Order: sequence, then structure tokens, then C-alpha cells
Amino acid sequence: MDLRSNNLWNTAKKKYSIFMVLFVLFIICSLANPNFLTTSNLTNISRQLAVTTILAFGQTILIISGMLDLSQGSVLALSGVFAISAYKATGSLVIAVLVGIITGVVCNFINALMISTFKAPPFIATLAMLTMARGVALLYTKGQNILQLDKFVVFGQGSVGVIPIPIIFLVVLAIVTWYILKHTRVGRSLYAVGGNEEASVASGINVHKVKYTAFIINGIFVGLAGVLFMSRVNAGLPNGAVGYEFTALTAAIIGGTSFSGGVGTATGTLAGAFIVGFLDNIMNLTSVDSYMQQIVRGAIIALAVIYDIQSKNRRTKSTLGRIEDKQNAKNKKVAAKK
Repeated sequence: MDLRSNNLWNTAKKKYSIFMVLFVLFIICSLANPNFLTTSNLTNISRQLAVTTILAFGQTILIISGMLDLSQGSVLALSGVFAISAYKATGSLVIAVLVGIITGVVCNFINALMISTFKAPPFIATLAMLTMARGVALLYTKGQNILQLDKFVVFGQGSVGVIPIPIIFLVVLAIVTWYILKHTRVGRSLYAVGGNEEASVASGINVHKVKYTAFIINGIFVGLAGVLFMSRVNAGLPNGAVGYEFTALTAAIIGGTSFSGGVGTATGTLAGAFIVGFLDNIMNLTSVDSYMQQIVRGAIIALAVIYDIQSKNRRTKSTLGRIEDKQNAKNKKVAAKK
């Protein structure tokens, strides 16, 4: 294999390896249990994946820009119960969705304020929001579930033809995320800030604006996820979606989004989310003990982070190697002239 072919193979392997893993896992799951390939099971997987994948798109945008959000599950619950309350008060599905989105945006604006303006570490700031948002949801509902949702369930349980509405939301937001990251100035700024914040400032990028924008986009996604989640479970659960932020983080990291920032794609995150979903589903179908499932999920997160660190080290060595080669070549030219 010549150098050009080797480079093409390495590029293709790096770009499409996550989809190869997804394909292999799909085949393994199909062979492990005959119920996996049924239409009802695959539809159920997609419905369940919609919420966490939408959250994962928000995490991807944040991680690319050098941040993260540990409060997604709590803000989702708060957005969902506020959206249900708005629907019960007005009877309008549109107003309910808008209230859910606004709630998510307000909470994420506060996250951005703490992180970008007051310089709090993203881990600490969003951990504080995790506690506050959950507390507000419980205080507002007095710890009780909200029942009798009537037409509100259409978002999570309805269909357009044969396509479940949650899947439509998932596809639309996947396209939106892909477009933002791939074809907008905002997307380019997110990568730049996550890759090197100091260099971004030097090149004239408004880093504060980029961080606020990233959190506001995440807030919109979390608000919509809250509406879908509460609608699917047919109740307003102030204690719902606990730990969903970690599932979203896992999907993003498995999909190739680097914790060090500046690296990640919408399609990779989508593939990572389906890998997580397939694993959860096949473990349920094969009656794997619930405690063992937690161990497997934890191991997946650890392996994904280790792989991310190793990939970063390889990229750093490769970059340093190219710089060293250029310097050596330059030194040889100078020596030859002498």
C-alpha cells in the first residue's frame, strides 16, 4: 500500500470507525436475540433514544466549545413540569412547548452567566444548577407527580403516519446540530474556542458570546427534551430523568467528541447514542442483571474517556512530529546555504 492509499485508509478509518462499530454491534445484537430486529422493538429503542440523544447534541455543542452540562436531567424535569402546568392552565400545546423551551434557556443562561461572566468552572456551575433546578421542580410540585395530561401526550406517544413524533424531533434536531457545526460561523467559533481559547481571543472571536450561544442552544434542546420525556411517560415527574446527563455525555464521548474540546460531530454523537441504546436494549432482552448493567455502563464511560485521552496524545505527538520535521528541513536548508 503506497503512502497516498495509506493516508486515505487512515482518514476513512478515523472518520467512519464509529459507524463500523455501530454496524458490528447491530449484527451482534440481532444474533443474540431474535426479538431485537422486530419493528416494535426498534421503534421502542428509537422512542427511548430520542430524549437522551437530543441531550447528547446539546452536550456535543458544549464540549466542543470546552464546556459541559451536568444539570441537563434536572433542567429537563423542571422544563417538563412547567410545560405541563402551562398546558393545563391554557389548553395550548404551543404555549406548553414555548414554556418548556424558555425554562431550559433561562436555566442555561444562568449557567453561562456563572461560567463566562463570573468564571466558575463548568463542572461546579452546572452541578449547582443540577441541585437548584431539581429543588425548584420538587418545590413547585410539592414533590407530587402531575397526572391527567390529556392531549399533551401526543409529543411522546403520537405518530405522523407510521413515524413516531419523537423520532421526527430527533431527526430535525440532528440536522440542526449538524448544520450549526458544519456550515455556520457559530459552529466554527465553537471549534475555535474549544480548541484554543487564548488564540480565539487573539483572532477576534467574542468568546463570551460563543459560550452564551452554546448554552442557549443547549437550553432549547433540553427544554424540548423535557416536553418529550414527560409526554412519553404520561406524567409530570419532578424526580424524572435522573442521570440522563451522564447518558448524554457517554453518547457524545463514544461518538468522538473530545473532552479536551475542539473535536466532535453531530453524526458521531448520533451513532454513539445508538450504540448506547443498542447495548441497553440487548442487555434487557437477554435479562442481564440490572446491577451488572450499571457496571457495564460505567465501564463504557471509562473506556470512552481513556480512548479520548489516548487519541489526544496521538494527535499531539503527530503535530509535534510534523513541526519537528519542518524545523529539521529548515535547518538543513540553512546549513546547505552556508
